[in-house]
Amino acid sequence: MRRLPGDPTEQQDVESMIRVDHAGEYGAMRIYAGQLAVLRSPSARKLVEHMAGQEKRHLETFENLMRERNVRPTALMPLWHVAGFALGAATALMGEKAAFACTVAVESVIDEHYAAQRQRLDENESALSRTIETFRAEEAEHHDTSLAQGAEDAPFYPLLSAAVKGASRLAIWLSTRV
Repeated sequence: MRRLPGDPTEQQDVESMIRVDHAGEYGAMRIYAGQLAVLRSPSARKLVEHMAGQEKRHLETFENLMRERNVRPTALMPLWHVAGFALGAATALMGEKAAFACTVAVESVIDEHYAAQRQRLDENESALSRTIETFRAEEAEHHDTSLAQGAEDAPFYPLLSAAVKGASRLAIWLSTRV
């Protein structure tokens, strides 16, 4: 891809990817923490704990990449700490199906986000590209698991889904820049 004057360098682009992916995985951990603080059903908790375990591994991977490449985290981490937990708790308070609807919405956006990143990475970043593809597959699993739990039957599903998707896209946009 041809870069124009003022475009970020390839290194800056990769650093931005790592920063935003780190923020996203952190946000996911906080969403699941909020859900686990509210959900009481053992079966729902078990599924959320499984997904949170995978997100924890994703987060640790991006933390390691940040250290290795000297990439700073987004300055918005305190906001994502509070907002992620609040989103998870609020959707879980609406019921299990709403909690799973939140996951479906977030993972839909993350799938698009990771796919776009993979397209931008060149052969010099094959390890990062493979990591992103592995995590993308696990995020798709979270999406499909949550759909199977009746996410689309959540109260006000279309509105809830649109709101969570919009918030997720905004968080990605902000985290790449701040």
